[in-house]
Amino acid sequence: MVEYFLANYNIDPDRVYGEGYSGGGETMSQVMGKRPELFAAYLQCSSQWDGDYEPVIESRTPVYFVIGESDEYYSSQPTQEAYENLYELYRQEGLSDEEINQLLVLDIKDADYFESQGVTVQHGGGNLFAQDEEIMGWLFSKQREN
Repeated sequence: MVEYFLANYNIDPDRVYGEGYSGGGETMSQVMGKRPELFAAYLQCSSQWDGDYEPVIESRTPVYFVIGESDEYYSSQPTQEAYENLYELYRQEGLSDEEINQLLVLDIKDADYFESQGVTVQHGGGNLFAQDEEIMGWLFSKQREN
């Protein structure tokens, strides 16, 4: 679908972003495991990683993981593990911590993040991430490098 839109519409191919929330994050992580080079960056919200890691490492596509520390559906553990797996693969490629930190972000929100915005459930509260200037600013600051 991304390829179709790029071919048929006036879209800047260096500013195509992936985002997945909950089950959509599981699906989008599978897309990232197959064609990460189509995206300038990927934002995974309140989800778990189901895709392959190696294509992301090869393409150096930036990934931002965000989830509530007590997410009622996934818990934050699968997100932490995906981040650690990608981090370790980048280390094996010889990247420094500074270089990796330009490509990977792990943002686990505590209960106060949600409660201070009137939200009592962390998984459903993942919709707040789309309104978070820091998170969205990170995403939209990225451009695909050719």
